[in-house]
Amino acid sequence: MTTPRPFGRALCAMITPFTADGALDLGTAARHAAGLVARGCEGLVLNGTTGESPTTSDAEKSALIGVVREAVGESVPVVAGVGSADTRHTVELARAAERAGADGLLVVTPYYSRPPQAAVEAHFRTVADATGLPLMLYDIPGRTGTRIEVETVLRLADHPRVVAVKDCAYDLLGSAKVIGRTSLAYYSGCEELNLPLYAVGGAGFVSTVANVAPEPLRAVLDAFDAGDTARAAELNRLVLPLTELMMAAGLPGAVTAKALLRAGAVRAPLQPAGREAADGLFRAYEELTARTDAGG
Repeated sequence: MTTPRPFGRALCAMITPFTADGALDLGTAARHAAGLVARGCEGLVLNGTTGESPTTSDAEKSALIGVVREAVGESVPVVAGVGSADTRHTVELARAAERAGADGLLVVTPYYSRPPQAAVEAHFRTVADATGLPLMLYDIPGRTGTRIEVETVLRLADHPRVVAVKDCAYDLLGSAKVIGRTSLAYYSGCEELNLPLYAVGGAGFVSTVANVAPEPLRAVLDAFDAGDTARAAELNRLVLPLTELMMAAGLPGAVTAKALLRAGAVRAPLQPAGREAADGLFRAYEELTARTDAGG
């Protein structure tokens, strides 16, 4: 069975650059997007958690989509995060993203209000019906407080514009069930599960770490696709120390990615990484670079 990959395999959950005074920095965004594509990212996801979407305005979100679309051209998939706690606002964001040039929509489960599964399903169907763009469902109960249950995903799979899932549920068994019973593309949203999910039929990843290290992450998939599973496992092991510091050491991914990129400010309530944390991040990044440049 051929794994569906509607947005490619290696997607970066891109940061949103700001200037020192907190304004949207579209020039840096365009350069960063083009650089990510040049380094092997096959698609870009904008206005997600890593993109600090809770603190950007609707107009800023559309402006970012437009400038990135222009920077990377029409051949690179641009997926726009349009999640909110309000179905009506999500629909507005989805339509604005379509007008701005997005190729797909990343739609998170409505957060905070903890809707039951029937309401979760209705939310996604309403958004899917609002535009002509394909949807990637975003299942991240650790942030939203609400899981997209397996049976709900299976029902949503019958909608022609629901084509993918960004999987941060930490439930490989549930993910494997859906992969085996539908044509949905499953993208890992947790770097430590990139290879395990890929091995059971996942489509690839949507990665924050790809902002700084897209080549090692993609190399894992390339080795697996070439049939060298031992090499894929070794390359995956090399990436784990940086992944742990960036994603599981107490600081949000937007903060750690911007520290490594020296990409400017984060917006409150986030704060920049402290000196000790930044030094640790740079040591892990330099070690990964040295090992992968030397062939692992």
